[in-house]
Parts: sequence; structure tokens; C-alpha cells
Amino acid sequence: MAIRNVVQVGDDVLRQKCFPVETFDEGLWKLLDDMKETVKKEEGAGLAAPQVGVLRRAVVVDVEEGYFEFINPVITAQKGEQSGWEGCLSVRGKSGIVSRPMRVTLSYQDRNGEKHLLKAKGFFARAICHELDHLDGILYIDKAEYIEKC
Repeated sequence: MAIRNVVQVGDDVLRQKCFPVETFDEGLWKLLDDMKETVKKEEGAGLAAPQVGVLRRAVVVDVEEGYFEFINPVITAQKGEQSGWEGCLSVRGKSGIVSRPMRVTLSYQDRNGEKHLLKAKGFFARAICHELDHLDGILYIDKAEYIEKC
């Protein structure tokens, strides 16, 4: 495993739409392992592949409920609303208030290509939504109703 550099706002890779993962092999597993080590070192709640310069639909989320890997994730249902502060490893020195769903249902594949469904609520749902936005070139600062420097 290796710590990868986290791409910062202004880099074009953060604004591109990611491609689906089609090959579930050692290359993907290394990417996921590196992302896990990177998000832990950076003390983040999640990390998307484009944040380490890889245009693939893969994210990791590390929250109170545990550590998760989501490949080709799709939100299939959402309910409610929550607003709260968010930051981002790719937007250093700022935070903002963003509205997100309170609950989401997520369809995704694991590192071996197996399909799963997951229900998340609260901060877990917020983290999932934040990371999935990265896969479509969207940053929290695009949705924030208020942003301040930290």
C-alpha cells in the first residue's frame, strides 16, 4: 500500500466524469488499498478515485459505521433532508454548509465485482453523497449555501 497525493481544486481531473470500473483485478485492489491508507493518513471521512487522479467510479468511506469500498455506486433511493458543514481533502482550508438527503439506498459492487445494496442515514449518507458527487465532477463548494475559510 502507498499514500497517494490528493489532487487539489483547480486540477481538471476533479471536474471530469468518471468511467465505470469494468475490470476487478489487482490494479483495482491496489487502488482501493492505497485510497484506504491515504484517507486514514489524511483523517478524512472518504475519498473518491478522481481525488487521487484516477477517473474510475470507485470511492472509499471511513465513518463511525465502518470502512466501506463502493465500486460503480448508484443512489437508488433517498429520503429526507439534512444540512451541515462539509470539508474536502481536495479543497483545503475551507468548509461550507451543504444540504443532503438524510437517508440513501446505495447499489454498488465490491472489489470482487459482487453486487450489494446498502442503506445509510445521517453522516454516513452525507459522506456517501459527497464522495459520489466527485465521480461526476461535482465538488461540495458547487452546492454549498455558505462557505468560510478555516
